[in-house]
Amino acid sequence: MKLAVMQPYFFPYLGYFQGIHSVDKYLLYDQLAYLKEGWVHRNRFLVVNDQPAYFTANVKKKSSFARICDIELVENPVWRKKILHSIFLNYKSRLYFDEIYPLVESVVNADVSRIAELSVLSVKTVCEYLEISTDVCSDTSKYLQLEEKLADEANLLVNFPRLRLKHFERKVVRALEICRIEGANIFINAIGGQSLYSKDEFRANNVDLFFVQTRPYAYSQPASAFYPHLSIIDVLMNCGKAGTQQLLQQYDLV
Repeated sequence: MKLAVMQPYFFPYLGYFQGIHSVDKYLLYDQLAYLKEGWVHRNRFLVVNDQPAYFTANVKKKSSFARICDIELVENPVWRKKILHSIFLNYKSRLYFDEIYPLVESVVNADVSRIAELSVLSVKTVCEYLEISTDVCSDTSKYLQLEEKLADEANLLVNFPRLRLKHFERKVVRALEICRIEGANIFINAIGGQSLYSKDEFRANNVDLFFVQTRPYAYSQPASAFYPHLSIIDVLMNCGKAGTQQLLQQYDLV
C-alpha cells in the first residue's frame, strides 16, 4: 500500500493534491506541533494585476508549543467574511468563478471551531470535487500512544527497538511507525522531504520511499507573470474541474 502523511493545510497548493492523488491512503496528521508561519491556517491567492497575497484563518493562540489539533479558531466571523470578500473581488471575473466560489464559501463558513477541522474540510471538499479516489483519513486518535513514546526523545532507541536506523530522529521514527501500523510498504512525501528522509534508511526498514516532484506547469492568470504554487483556489478558478484534473497528473515520483 502507498501511504502519505501530512499536516492538514488550508486550501493547499496543487502539489499537495498531487501527493494525495499518488497514494492509496493519505493521512491528515494533526498531532504535530503548530507552526505559526506554516500553511495550516493560511495560503496565497492572486490579487488582480498584482502579486500573490495571503488569506488567513484567524486562530486564538499562535503557539508553536501546541499541537495543530488543539488550536482554536477566533469565534468572531469577521475573518471569514474578509476571506470571502477578497476571493470574490479578485476572482469574480474568472471563467469558473460561479462554479468554484460556492465550494470555497461552504468551507470558509463551515460550523467548526478548530483550525484542524477547517483545513481538513478544505482538503476533503476539494478532493471530493475533483473525484480523487484516495482514502483521505483525518482520524489520528490511534496515534496518541505513538506520540507519547516519541515525546521521550532520549529513549527512542529503547522505545522502538525493531527499527533499523543509524540516527533515531523523531520525524523518521514517526513515519516508519505509521507505515507499520497502516501496513504500508511505500511511503510518499513532498519533494521538500528529500532533505529529511533517506531512501536507504526506509529501505532498511522494508519501506520504499519516493517524493512527489511537480512538473513545470502554467495556466492563464490575470497578471503580467505566472505565479505557480498558489492555493488550489487559484487553479480551480482559472482551470475549472477538468483542467485541474489534468494538472493533478503532471508529476513524477522520484
